Amino acid sequence: MGSGKSEVGSRFEAWVRSLGLRRCAVVVFAVAAVAGNAQPAELRVGEFSEGRLADWDTEEFEGETEYRIVEEDGRRVLQAVSRASASGLGKEQRIDLQAYPYLNWSWKIDKRLPPRDESTKAGDDYPARIYLVVSGGWRFWRTKAVNYVWARNMEKGASWPNAFAENNVLMIAIRDGDDGTGTWYNEKRNVLKDLQQFVDPDIRYIDGIAIMTDTDNTESSATSFYGDIFFTSQ
Repeated sequence: MGSGKSEVGSRFEAWVRSLGLRRCAVVVFAVAAVAGNAQPAELRVGEFSEGRLADWDTEEFEGETEYRIVEEDGRRVLQAVSRASASGLGKEQRIDLQAYPYLNWSWKIDKRLPPRDESTKAGDDYPARIYLVVSGGWRFWRTKAVNYVWARNMEKGASWPNAFAENNVLMIAIRDGDDGTGTWYNEKRNVLKDLQQFVDPDIRYIDGIAIMTDTDNTESSATSFYGDIFFTSQ
């Protein structure tokens, strides 16, 4: 990214904050309506197997990562192709984590990125990552995000502040360099526990979710796949 790195970092942080500031009234209404009736077993957020991508917004930081629905291994999934680029997909959706504390997803990468210190700006690239955003309301500086990543050097389970938004975004390694490429991994994470530990012990809601495959800092490339994303009560 060269001399544009500071500008990209500012745009990155602004994007995280914007996901927490805006609201999707239809979705919030739908969640409220569910609360008065029987709670479904799961709350679906990324319905890629149904070919649905229209309610996800693109944000470009450095070049454009290509996101599209494809057939892979006999099912429809989201494919992300990054060539020295960094752009993400974000969706505004308020979710009650007391009702749905577990985040579920699956992902696969084609290769590992070059080894870099992932706690630095030069190493802040990941073949696959998922954000959960907690709004600070009009106090936008209080908007926070937890970022689950497929790391290269950081060990699985490690956590560290994001190099571009260290006061607002925490990184957590779900996979690392020892995990195989070309293999689907199914993930399940108690995100309420994570957010209460790292963000606010009294937290209840998230306000947005985002996906990003980025390779701009390492000037490399990656092709990754994301399966459906959904929340469950247990």
